[in-house]
Amino acid sequence: MIAIDNVLISDELVEEHFVCNLDKCKGACCVVGDCGAPLSHEETEIIKLVYPTVKSTLPLNSIPEIERQGLYTMDKEYGPVTPTIDGGICVYGIHTAGGMVKCAFEKAWEDGKISFRKPLSCHLFPIRIKVFEGYEAMNYQPAEEICAPGCRLGEKLKVPVYQFLKEPIIRKYGPDFFNALDIIAQKMM
Repeated sequence: MIAIDNVLISDELVEEHFVCNLDKCKGACCVVGDCGAPLSHEETEIIKLVYPTVKSTLPLNSIPEIERQGLYTMDKEYGPVTPTIDGGICVYGIHTAGGMVKCAFEKAWEDGKISFRKPLSCHLFPIRIKVFEGYEAMNYQPAEEICAPGCRLGEKLKVPVYQFLKEPIIRKYGPDFFNALDIIAQKMM
């Protein structure tokens, strides 16, 4: 276990390898799971602001679901989460020409239409953060079947989980946190 500030980090983030392989999984993390993507309170407010911009890019079956469920729903374990369609695909998931599922927020961000990339929980996946009183726990939790191609590619390329997810880790905790993690990781390798 690695401790930086008030964050406990599983050794697996350094010891295990992962590189998301979208060509193989086709964005399945946007489709399967126990619930939608966990959201922070701040992200629920951002979604309210950017929804009008992404609405026109959503599949036709997403809009009635959003109107019925709301821009986000509440989950007993995670709190606010993105709604899903019949417990499957996230309402903000869009299908690309190549059969991949992509986030409507990320597409609008790539197109320069909004400054919000996507929910942080999605950006960090397969890292999951659990908040406890006084500290947070950062764990590597790949979805066994859908993340198998990413695990194999990461192993082949020898890319530790934390290095592949450098950008979202910095987005969450800042560059000083990442640099401290990197220094510790280099000593562990």
